[in-house]
Amino acid sequence: MVFAAYALVVLGSYLLGSVPTGYLAGRARGIDIRKVGSGNIGATNVFRVLGKKAGTGVLLGDALKGWLAVKVLALAVEALFGPPRMTVETAPSLHGLELAAGVAAILGHNYTCWLRFQGGKGIATSGGVMIAWLPQPFLVVLAVWILVFAVSRYVSVASIVTAVALPLATWRLDGRVEMAVITSFLAALAIYKHRANIRRLLNGTENRFGRKKPADGGPT
Repeated sequence: MVFAAYALVVLGSYLLGSVPTGYLAGRARGIDIRKVGSGNIGATNVFRVLGKKAGTGVLLGDALKGWLAVKVLALAVEALFGPPRMTVETAPSLHGLELAAGVAAILGHNYTCWLRFQGGKGIATSGGVMIAWLPQPFLVVLAVWILVFAVSRYVSVASIVTAVALPLATWRLDGRVEMAVITSFLAALAIYKHRANIRRLLNGTENRFGRKKPADGGPT
Protein backbone atom coordinates (compact mmCIF):
# COMPACT_ATOMS: atom_id res chain seq x y z
CA MET A 1 0.00 0.00 0.00
CA VAL A 2 2.82 2.39 0.79
CA PHE A 3 4.45 1.62 -2.57
CA ALA A 4 1.12 2.20 -4.29
CA ALA A 5 0.75 5.56 -2.54
CA TYR A 6 4.19 6.75 -3.64
CA ALA A 7 3.70 5.39 -7.15
CA LEU A 8 0.40 7.25 -7.45
CA VAL A 9 1.78 10.54 -6.18
CA VAL A 10 4.87 10.31 -8.41
CA LEU A 11 2.85 9.47 -11.53
CA GLY A 12 0.20 12.10 -10.82
CA SER A 13 2.74 14.79 -10.01
CA TYR A 14 4.82 13.98 -13.07
CA LEU A 15 1.76 14.26 -15.32
CA LEU A 16 0.74 17.51 -13.64
CA GLY A 17 4.22 18.94 -14.04
CA SER A 18 4.41 17.74 -17.63
CA VAL A 19 1.55 19.97 -18.80
CA PRO A 20 3.47 22.15 -21.33
CA THR A 21 2.03 25.52 -20.34
CA GLY A 22 4.24 27.59 -22.61
CA TYR A 23 3.66 25.32 -25.59
CA LEU A 24 -0.11 25.48 -25.08
CA ALA A 25 0.01 29.28 -24.77
CA GLY A 26 1.79 29.43 -28.10
CA ARG A 27 -0.60 27.02 -29.77
CA ALA A 28 -3.52 29.15 -28.61
CA ARG A 29 -1.98 31.92 -30.77
CA GLY A 30 -1.19 29.60 -33.65
CA ILE A 31 2.53 29.54 -32.81
CA ASP A 32 4.81 26.62 -32.00
CA ILE A 33 6.90 28.23 -29.28
CA ARG A 34 9.63 25.63 -29.87
CA LYS A 35 10.29 27.07 -33.34
CA VAL A 36 10.56 30.76 -32.45
CA GLY A 37 12.78 32.81 -30.19
CA SER A 38 15.08 30.62 -28.14
CA GLY A 39 12.96 27.53 -28.77
CA ASN A 40 12.41 27.03 -25.05
CA ILE A 41 8.85 26.43 -23.81
CA GLY A 42 9.41 28.42 -20.62
CA ALA A 43 8.08 31.78 -19.53
CA THR A 44 11.00 33.91 -20.71
CA ASN A 45 10.66 32.82 -24.32
CA VAL A 46 6.89 33.29 -24.06
CA PHE A 47 7.47 36.80 -22.70
CA ARG A 48 9.65 37.62 -25.70
CA VAL A 49 7.47 36.05 -28.36
CA LEU A 50 3.91 36.46 -27.06
CA GLY A 51 4.22 39.41 -24.69
CA LYS A 52 3.96 40.17 -20.98
CA LYS A 53 0.42 38.91 -20.44
CA ALA A 54 1.10 35.47 -21.90
CA GLY A 55 4.52 35.28 -20.26
CA THR A 56 3.10 36.10 -16.85
CA GLY A 57 0.37 33.51 -17.30
CA VAL A 58 2.90 30.83 -18.20
CA LEU A 59 5.17 31.79 -15.30
CA LEU A 60 2.31 31.54 -12.80
CA GLY A 61 0.97 28.38 -14.41
CA ASP A 62 4.33 26.64 -14.24
CA ALA A 63 4.76 27.63 -10.59
CA LEU A 64 1.22 26.51 -9.79
CA LYS A 65 1.95 23.03 -11.14
CA GLY A 66 4.65 22.55 -8.52
CA TRP A 67 2.57 23.97 -5.67
CA LEU A 68 -0.51 21.88 -6.54
CA ALA A 69 1.54 18.68 -6.71
CA VAL A 70 2.86 19.20 -3.18
CA LYS A 71 -0.09 20.82 -1.42
CA VAL A 72 -3.05 19.19 -3.14
CA LEU A 73 -2.07 15.94 -4.83
CA ALA A 74 0.21 14.68 -2.04
CA LEU A 75 -2.42 15.53 0.57
CA ALA A 76 -5.13 13.74 -1.43
CA VAL A 77 -3.00 10.60 -1.74
CA GLU A 78 -2.17 10.71 1.98
CA ALA A 79 -5.87 10.93 2.79
CA LEU A 80 -6.62 8.04 0.42
CA PHE A 81 -4.00 5.69 1.87
CA GLY A 82 -3.83 6.91 5.46
CA PRO A 83 -6.02 6.06 8.48
CA PRO A 84 -8.46 4.39 8.76
CA ARG A 85 -7.30 2.36 5.75
CA MET A 86 -3.85 1.99 7.31
CA THR A 87 -2.47 2.48 10.78
CA VAL A 88 -0.43 5.55 11.59
CA GLU A 89 2.67 3.37 11.80
CA THR A 90 2.24 1.82 8.33
CA ALA A 91 0.67 4.71 6.42
CA PRO A 92 2.86 6.76 4.06
CA SER A 93 4.10 9.97 5.64
CA LEU A 94 2.74 13.22 4.26
CA HIS A 95 6.25 14.70 4.31
CA GLY A 96 7.60 11.87 2.17
CA LEU A 97 4.72 12.16 -0.27
CA GLU A 98 5.25 15.92 -0.54
CA LEU A 99 8.94 15.44 -1.32
CA ALA A 100 8.17 12.83 -3.97
CA ALA A 101 5.45 15.04 -5.47
CA GLY A 102 7.69 18.07 -5.73
CA VAL A 103 10.59 16.28 -7.40
CA ALA A 104 8.24 14.45 -9.80
CA ALA A 105 6.49 17.68 -10.82
CA ILE A 106 9.81 19.37 -11.62
CA LEU A 107 10.98 16.36 -13.65
CA GLY A 108 7.64 16.38 -15.45
CA HIS A 109 8.16 19.99 -16.47
CA ASN A 110 11.77 19.47 -17.49
CA TYR A 111 11.11 16.25 -19.40
CA THR A 112 7.48 16.38 -20.50
CA CYS A 113 6.18 13.21 -22.09
CA TRP A 114 3.90 15.29 -24.35
CA LEU A 115 6.82 16.89 -26.22
CA ARG A 116 9.15 13.90 -26.61
CA PHE A 117 10.62 14.59 -23.16
CA GLN A 118 11.89 18.02 -24.24
CA GLY A 119 10.66 20.47 -21.61
CA GLY A 120 11.67 23.62 -19.80
CA LYS A 121 14.37 24.35 -17.26
CA GLY A 122 12.33 23.97 -14.12
CA ILE A 123 12.94 27.29 -12.36
CA ALA A 124 9.30 28.43 -12.11
CA THR A 125 8.03 24.96 -11.23
CA SER A 126 10.80 24.63 -8.66
CA GLY A 127 9.67 27.97 -7.26
CA GLY A 128 6.15 26.64 -6.78
CA VAL A 129 7.52 23.54 -5.08
CA MET A 130 9.74 25.65 -2.83
CA ILE A 131 6.80 27.82 -1.75
CA ALA A 132 5.08 24.63 -0.62
CA TRP A 133 8.15 22.99 0.91
CA LEU A 134 10.25 25.80 2.32
CA PRO A 135 8.65 29.26 2.19
CA GLN A 136 11.44 31.05 4.09
CA PRO A 137 14.32 29.78 1.93
CA PHE A 138 12.15 30.50 -1.10
CA LEU A 139 11.89 34.17 -0.14
CA VAL A 140 15.67 34.35 0.21
CA VAL A 141 16.39 32.81 -3.19
CA LEU A 142 13.67 34.91 -4.79
CA ALA A 143 15.43 38.00 -3.47
CA VAL A 144 18.72 36.66 -4.86
CA TRP A 145 17.13 36.09 -8.27
CA ILE A 146 15.66 39.61 -8.38
CA LEU A 147 18.94 41.22 -7.29
CA VAL A 148 21.13 39.33 -9.74
CA PHE A 149 18.70 39.88 -12.60
CA ALA A 150 18.41 43.60 -11.82
CA VAL A 151 22.20 43.96 -11.93
CA SER A 152 23.03 41.66 -14.85
CA ARG A 153 19.80 41.60 -16.92
CA TYR A 154 20.62 37.97 -17.66
CA VAL A 155 17.77 35.59 -16.78
CA SER A 156 20.15 32.67 -17.06
CA VAL A 157 22.72 34.16 -14.68
CA ALA A 158 20.02 34.98 -12.14
CA SER A 159 18.67 31.44 -12.38
CA ILE A 160 22.09 29.80 -12.05
CA VAL A 161 23.11 31.94 -9.07
CA THR A 162 19.76 31.26 -7.45
CA ALA A 163 20.25 27.52 -7.95
CA VAL A 164 23.60 27.74 -6.14
CA ALA A 165 22.00 29.75 -3.32
CA LEU A 166 19.08 27.33 -2.89
CA PRO A 167 20.75 24.54 -0.86
CA LEU A 168 22.74 27.10 1.14
CA ALA A 169 19.58 28.97 2.13
CA THR A 170 17.86 25.68 2.88
CA TRP A 171 20.66 24.49 5.15
CA ARG A 172 20.87 27.83 6.94
CA LEU A 173 17.14 28.39 7.48
CA ASP A 174 15.73 24.85 7.60
CA GLY A 175 18.62 22.73 8.82
CA ARG A 176 17.28 19.32 7.82
CA VAL A 177 19.89 17.23 6.05
CA GLU A 178 17.38 15.58 3.70
CA MET A 179 16.09 18.97 2.53
CA ALA A 180 19.62 20.22 1.90
CA VAL A 181 20.37 17.08 -0.12
CA ILE A 182 17.16 17.30 -2.16
CA THR A 183 17.58 21.01 -2.90
CA SER A 184 21.21 20.32 -3.88
CA PHE A 185 19.92 17.81 -6.41
CA LEU A 186 17.40 20.31 -7.74
CA ALA A 187 20.12 22.96 -7.95
CA ALA A 188 22.38 20.62 -9.91
CA LEU A 189 19.51 19.76 -12.25
CA ALA A 190 18.75 23.44 -12.86
CA ILE A 191 22.40 24.21 -13.63
CA TYR A 192 22.56 21.21 -15.97
CA LYS A 193 19.48 22.45 -17.83
CA HIS A 194 21.26 25.79 -18.31
CA ARG A 195 24.38 24.25 -19.86
CA ALA A 196 23.72 25.89 -23.25
CA ASN A 197 23.34 29.26 -21.52
CA ILE A 198 26.63 28.70 -19.70
CA ARG A 199 28.38 28.04 -23.00
CA ARG A 200 26.94 31.25 -24.47
CA LEU A 201 27.97 33.20 -21.39
CA LEU A 202 31.53 31.93 -21.73
CA ASN A 203 31.51 32.79 -25.43
CA GLY A 204 30.04 36.24 -24.81
CA THR A 205 26.99 35.51 -26.96
CA GLU A 206 24.31 35.25 -24.26
CA ASN A 207 21.56 37.80 -24.72
CA ARG A 208 20.36 40.11 -21.95
CA PHE A 209 16.64 40.20 -21.28
CA GLY A 210 14.93 42.96 -23.22
CA ARG A 211 16.93 42.62 -26.41
CA LYS A 212 15.13 41.42 -29.51
CA LYS A 213 17.67 38.75 -30.34
CA PRO A 214 16.47 35.65 -28.41
CA ALA A 215 19.41 33.72 -27.08
CA ASP A 216 18.83 33.49 -23.37
CA GLY A 217 16.54 30.50 -23.24
CA GLY A 218 14.66 31.52 -20.14
CA PRO A 219 14.23 30.12 -16.70
CA THR A 220 11.38 27.71 -16.99
